[in-house]
Amino acid sequence: MNPMCTTRSNFTRSDFEVNQTISWEMLSDDQCEEILMTALEVLERTGADILNKEARDIFLEAGCWVDGTRVRIPSSLTEWAVRTAPSRVTLCDRNGKRALRVETTNAYYGPGQGNSFILDSQTGERRAPVKSDVANTGIVCDALNNIDFVLSNGYPTDVNSATADLHVFEALLTNTTKPIIQPMQDVKQGQAILDMGAAVAGGLRELQKNPFFVFLIDTEGTLVHSDETLAKVIFAAKNRVPFIYNSKLILGDTAPASPAGAIVVALADVLVGILLSQLIHQGTPVFAGGVFTINDQENGMLPWGAPEVSLVGTGMDNVLRHLRVPSFGFAGASESKISDAQMGLEEAFSMLHQGLSGTNLIYGCGQLEYGLTGSLDMLAIGDEIVGMTRKIIKGIEVNEERTARGVIDAVQPAGNYLGEEHTLKYFRTEFWWPTLMNRDRIKDWTEAGCKSLGQRAKEKIQSILQTHQGEKLPEDVLTELKAIIEKAEKSL
Repeated sequence: MNPMCTTRSNFTRSDFEVNQTISWEMLSDDQCEEILMTALEVLERTGADILNKEARDIFLEAGCWVDGTRVRIPSSLTEWAVRTAPSRVTLCDRNGKRALRVETTNAYYGPGQGNSFILDSQTGERRAPVKSDVANTGIVCDALNNIDFVLSNGYPTDVNSATADLHVFEALLTNTTKPIIQPMQDVKQGQAILDMGAAVAGGLRELQKNPFFVFLIDTEGTLVHSDETLAKVIFAAKNRVPFIYNSKLILGDTAPASPAGAIVVALADVLVGILLSQLIHQGTPVFAGGVFTINDQENGMLPWGAPEVSLVGTGMDNVLRHLRVPSFGFAGASESKISDAQMGLEEAFSMLHQGLSGTNLIYGCGQLEYGLTGSLDMLAIGDEIVGMTRKIIKGIEVNEERTARGVIDAVQPAGNYLGEEHTLKYFRTEFWWPTLMNRDRIKDWTEAGCKSLGQRAKEKIQSILQTHQGEKLPEDVLTELKAIIEKAEKSL
């Protein structure tokens, strides 16, 4: 076992090794090393196009070779940055309580973002999202026990497009206490978002100590880093707030067709962001992500439920864990247009796959139609899938009491364990109990209306929206948030 892969002991007593969680590795340590060495060679030999002057100056001063916009990075510098970046990051909830320990193979799930449409849970209409839809996403995520963090699940079209991200952040802040992953269009919006976060946390210093949101920064891929993208990285690093540097690649188009080659390009891309952040401020918390897909030659679409998405994504996450860099991955989407069997198959397969691989932050749950349409009904089903996935990942605990040798002897052959104290103690914790799946006899199911999983999910969402009472922000904080947005709208 690679000692860099975990900080936890595999022993509970002397010479007794256990699997604390069930996880599997797509790539061996040797394969991870080969991919890493190739990525380091790419950065040192080929380099990357750095279109931000401040970033180029920082790289030059650190010892990189700069020729116009092309920057070639010594391998020793990249390796230093990987060692310097935190191997673990704790995300808090809105109240500053430590919520997500993003480390080793801990896997956390959340919805997607960036979709142009939503499938209205109440009417079934496919339409453009509005701000109230983002608020509803916050409410639903706050209520679902297995959804750990929140994204918008749609980009609101009824607000000023120049400040849409601020409205998204406000809608989520006011409707959930769970950690938020927040994109920013540019640095000006990023500053306003940071001001809003500081207003909730009680100041920037408190936000840095107990971060409850993470900036999401997507790279252009193909070893090109735009002026605006790197400006966002510089902004996050200077303010010492966590961010995700996420590479999105299409195999055979913007990346090599071979999965290993695509991982090399993605890794080289995210290493640029990691290095820049550490040169600005050592210890800046950063997550690295790689989201991959293929081009469907029959219809020209980019499928997000394809097995290659999980295959290459988990390979990338495997390499990041090998480097002890917190990872960001994608799962839970489907090409289906409605809640049907295809949706369930693609959603469950990818979410189990990513969870077993130990990807730390897994987003994308609740997205239909190539990621174009968000669905709260699908998010509710995804919440159930995560519960099942976690039951499998938890594995089997083996100790003196759980092996039950005394109970087996007491019950004797042909006996029954139903009345045993051992059964009473463990049946609630050792068994998974569904909240949405149906286990009724067919007579009871028929009398209840023969409802499909999709119908039950719809009813659950409507019940949450009508009854869930989340924790509210104080009025003075709400007023400050609105004032920040109003000020930003005047300047932007």
